[in-house]
Amino acid sequence: MQTPTESPLYLAAQLQLPVNWLDYTILAIYFVVVLGIGFAARRSVKTSLDFFLSGRSLPAWITGLAFISANLAATEILGMAANSAQYGAYTVHWYWIGAIPAMVFLGLVMMPFYYGSKVRSVPEFLLLRFDRAAHLLSSILFAFAAILIAGVNLYALAIVVEALLGWPQWVAIVVAGAFVLAYITLGGLSSAIYNEVLQFFVILAALIPITILGLKKAGGWNGLTHKLTASHGADFTTAWGGTGIGSANPLGANWLTIVLGLGFVLSFGYWTTNFAEVQRALSAKNLSAGQRTPLIAAYPKIFIVFLVMIPGLVAAAIVPKFGTPGSGYQYNDAIPYLMQELLPNGVLGIAVTGLLAAFMAGMAANVSSFNTVFTNDIWAKYVVRGREDAYYVRFGRLITAIGVLASIGTAFLASSFSNIMAYLQTLFSFFNVPMFVVFIVGMFWKRASARSGFWGLLAGTTAAMINYFVFYKKGIISIPSDQGANFVSAIAGFVAGAVVMVAVSLFTKPKPVQELQGLVYGTRSPGMSEPPAAGDDAWYRKPALLGWGAVVLAAACYIPFSF
Repeated sequence: MQTPTESPLYLAAQLQLPVNWLDYTILAIYFVVVLGIGFAARRSVKTSLDFFLSGRSLPAWITGLAFISANLAATEILGMAANSAQYGAYTVHWYWIGAIPAMVFLGLVMMPFYYGSKVRSVPEFLLLRFDRAAHLLSSILFAFAAILIAGVNLYALAIVVEALLGWPQWVAIVVAGAFVLAYITLGGLSSAIYNEVLQFFVILAALIPITILGLKKAGGWNGLTHKLTASHGADFTTAWGGTGIGSANPLGANWLTIVLGLGFVLSFGYWTTNFAEVQRALSAKNLSAGQRTPLIAAYPKIFIVFLVMIPGLVAAAIVPKFGTPGSGYQYNDAIPYLMQELLPNGVLGIAVTGLLAAFMAGMAANVSSFNTVFTNDIWAKYVVRGREDAYYVRFGRLITAIGVLASIGTAFLASSFSNIMAYLQTLFSFFNVPMFVVFIVGMFWKRASARSGFWGLLAGTTAAMINYFVFYKKGIISIPSDQGANFVSAIAGFVAGAVVMVAVSLFTKPKPVQELQGLVYGTRSPGMSEPPAAGDDAWYRKPALLGWGAVVLAAACYIPFSF
């Protein structure tokens, strides 16, 4: 079921921006720099480890910024602004409870297992902990999800560029796809990561002027909250208002489903097992840098919510009934509308470049993780085994091109869904959550048998899909919104996967203890005993301090939105 106010991914026809030669010059300079980074990174690609994991050589601050940039796709920017225009300050939950705890858990608890075991991908960890069946199924599911998510970015890019610049959709898709394909095939993961660092700052340069000028137009924060309270009610500018169990609210979720569905199952499933993110941490130069990668990324993540939430709130405040049919705008129009209304030429060019950079960052993260998983976990292990290293580098470049073409093919699947983030959260509940439950049970329960990984993953994925497509879509259970349904699907997938894993483990033999070293909590592998590099033992680089500092800061940010 979709609420009447939810809209498909289209932008209003009247949003075309008055760009001129200055704006296009800024855009052209960006594309030249992107390709330059690709050519520069090519010189460092000599082995498959260089191509797929940057030779495990990058410093923590580079991988940390790439980690957050890979997540900060334009689907998130437009989607979270749309969420804010539709649901209000509830958007903060996707960041402070739906990201920070999971990012800290990844850095403090899971990265020692990932990095210490020297795996090249998340599915490869399942091969070591469980068996080939779990490994193959997880590899196929991840590769499929990566292409779908890359397709979301391409489709959204085409719609936005057509509306804002007047380019035909196919031109936008071909241009963006060609540039992503070029710099990844040239320089592999290093090229993607260094471009993501550049894209992070370009995205900030786009969002900060929109946020500041939007607040000014709405009369500052006090004027904004006053307008929204008058038009949408007092709960619209609070994080927890109206979320009591049994209370009705536009999000269709109460505090329990927010905490368990979003804050635990969906967020931990995404941040701890999504290889598009974890790959950035695995490319760090040592274990300490790998642990600090998601912890460094957590700090900008805490504050980025203001740069996407405030534009959505401003649009809801200054345009009567913004997002409803009578207003002439969709919820997804929030940021493009403010770009059109507030930004002069030059700054407008930076904003357009920032949106394109965000689309390309999100697509590149999924394509680079797809080529790694498909090459190492499917092709090299099950199709063509034992070839020389150079063969797999060549195949990695070939499958990158195929992945980009496949992304173009899947892009239009997104058109059948409502709010952009609802579609992405649906994919996460189907693919990431079941993988997370397999990881969490396998890491913390030695008794989990080799066979349980496959059956737990299959059961979790199936349960999440049945809840969404059968119980929710056919109206068997009443949930007010797609987002609320995603929370419930995530919980269903997690519970089903865990129950099946326990049941299968009780009737099958566990793996020998000696095969679980470094793969289960309480055991250690040689890689986990790696001494810190020079300077890594400084107090301000301690992973525990960075992690708990981020959790405390995120909790403190809730205070002004809780009353």
